[in-house]
Amino acid sequence: MIKVQSFIQGKWLTEGAETDLISAVTNEPVAQMIEADIDYKSALEYAREVGGPKLREMTIHERAFKIKFLGQYLMERKEKYYEISTHTGATRADSWIDIEGGIITAFGISSKSRRYLSDLPWHVEGDTERLSRQGTFMGQHICVPKHGVAVHINAFNFPIWGMLEKMAPAIISGMPVIVKPAPTGSYLSWEVFKDIIESGILPEGSVQYIAADKPGDLLDHLISQDSVAFTGSALTGKKLKSHPNIIANSIQFNLEADSLNCSILGEDVTPDMEEFDLFIKEVAREMTVKTGQKCTAIRRTIVPEHLEDEVVEALKTRLEKTTIGDPAQKETRMGPLASSLQAERFEEQLQELSEITDTVYLADGDQKNAFTNPRVLVCHQPMQVDAVHRLEAFGPMTTVMPYKNTQEAIEIANKANGSLVGSLFTADDEIAHTVTMGCAPYHGRFMVINRNSAGESTGHGSPIASLVHGGPGHAGGGEELGGARSVLHNMQRIALQGSPTTLRNIVKQHIKGAETRESDKHPFQKYFEELEIGEAFTTEKRTVTEKDVEEFADLSGDHFYAHTDPEAAARSLFGKIVAHGYFVLSATAGLFVHPDEGPVMLNYGLENLRFVAPVFPGDTIQAKLILKRKNVRQQKKDDPFPFGVVYWDVEVTNQDDVLVAEYTILTLMKRKNKLPIDEK
Repeated sequence: MIKVQSFIQGKWLTEGAETDLISAVTNEPVAQMIEADIDYKSALEYAREVGGPKLREMTIHERAFKIKFLGQYLMERKEKYYEISTHTGATRADSWIDIEGGIITAFGISSKSRRYLSDLPWHVEGDTERLSRQGTFMGQHICVPKHGVAVHINAFNFPIWGMLEKMAPAIISGMPVIVKPAPTGSYLSWEVFKDIIESGILPEGSVQYIAADKPGDLLDHLISQDSVAFTGSALTGKKLKSHPNIIANSIQFNLEADSLNCSILGEDVTPDMEEFDLFIKEVAREMTVKTGQKCTAIRRTIVPEHLEDEVVEALKTRLEKTTIGDPAQKETRMGPLASSLQAERFEEQLQELSEITDTVYLADGDQKNAFTNPRVLVCHQPMQVDAVHRLEAFGPMTTVMPYKNTQEAIEIANKANGSLVGSLFTADDEIAHTVTMGCAPYHGRFMVINRNSAGESTGHGSPIASLVHGGPGHAGGGEELGGARSVLHNMQRIALQGSPTTLRNIVKQHIKGAETRESDKHPFQKYFEELEIGEAFTTEKRTVTEKDVEEFADLSGDHFYAHTDPEAAARSLFGKIVAHGYFVLSATAGLFVHPDEGPVMLNYGLENLRFVAPVFPGDTIQAKLILKRKNVRQQKKDDPFPFGVVYWDVEVTNQDDVLVAEYTILTLMKRKNKLPIDEK
């Protein structure tokens, strides 16, 4: 039998009060939770004093690689998790969302972090802000790791996904984590956490695990550098968020609460359209996936009033095909709720709803222990009955709500006072625009489906690593995920002010206007490790001729009048023939490239190109390359040698030292040395 134990200060706590954790399928004990007497104050101090410094020694990319390699380690062990997951009531398809979905989410956040964030212990965010006329006083935002602990209090419905989607960005940000899962199903999150520790991938003190019903006095010992992320009921979330110490120290608290999400059938849709069938399929799926135990499930099904009967009948027909039973069996499409207690709560919630709705469908079948059946309710006056937009039954159900016109559909959708997600099924893009803009202020995510997008849709109820997850009002007002944003949520954003050179020396990335130093040799002849931030290369000069402009027009096929027709060019903004911007770009490349073989591998692209002043025939241009920042890239099996990405600011000026073009060019540069990440 699995022994769910706390992992505190680098040790498993093996003694304490034992509580049986019950299988949702057999109603028999599948694990025991050992609730130890935890010194929460010491656990927090250990994370701050041991885990935090070790994480902050690494760059964001190094921490992101740790998450990538951890994801690979866990993916190799996924079948063990699938076997255990059946006891939570999850089918194989349900478990995929939790297990592989959780690991893939960690992969996605790692990838986005390595693509969009600085390869430094901190992140240099956005462009500089010029704060003085001469440019000697500048501003720059950076995001730095907090010197605290990220406390994660997770819900029971996604033991793995809920843990990994919070843990990955916190670790990448440089914050150690303390995980406190709900006891129900915690044997699954514990098995994954145990493997995280056994992998040895994360530094000492990075993660701790609390096996307990309630987190004792944990919140009493938090400080302003700490943060709390909670997923669960709005009632519990608000109670935790109002903890006196949370308020007194203004501790960051992210609340992601269950909400009464909706799906709307557009008034343009008729029963013979593909969008109608897609809508019915999605509503039925969201009712039965994870037995309806999803914070994003469709609780309110909003339909044109003249289609109410057709929608109800179509839902009945589809739900009748749902096989309920042991989730370990292949033919099972819906398992039990997570526990008998959840089944009792579901029935109590349905009883409340039954007083304000009509039950139009209840599947046949034996409801015992944690097993239940799908229900379809109807509220005939959703504009008048406010309670139907507040009461949530957390299980396989939905309430059909008829509307008279599109504006009323929007009003019904928004009556839940904030949702994690809404969706719309329509073939009319004008309706899509109207409904989306009407619902957007009340929703964290909004999905619009028609026959063109349905085939590749990720679904109404699936949060995606690259998109934000959260919602206003009843949904908690929080925000998670969102790719690299999820990492920045865990960091402190600070506005730096000073001279460009001083700022450059603080943030270790080139700042526009900072002093530069000419390279002792052409930088394209240097290896990645030899290049230094602020290193510059000033090119020779080139005078642009009329022949250059004519030949470039012929070569490129760009015969725009401003480059080729003197009379028309005289009436243009420039008053005479002007060189092509892309000729200037190409000529600049000719000035700064080195013809010989060397560490530079290729031009990887350019960013933020601006042509800021015209170049006329007779003008003389010159370029200056300034090394802005560097990113290490992992050497993969097919790569013949290790390399990195180098970002160069390029400034192109004319004979009067007037800036005519600026951009950032990326080059791949060979590394001299392999790194630990190259061996994975």
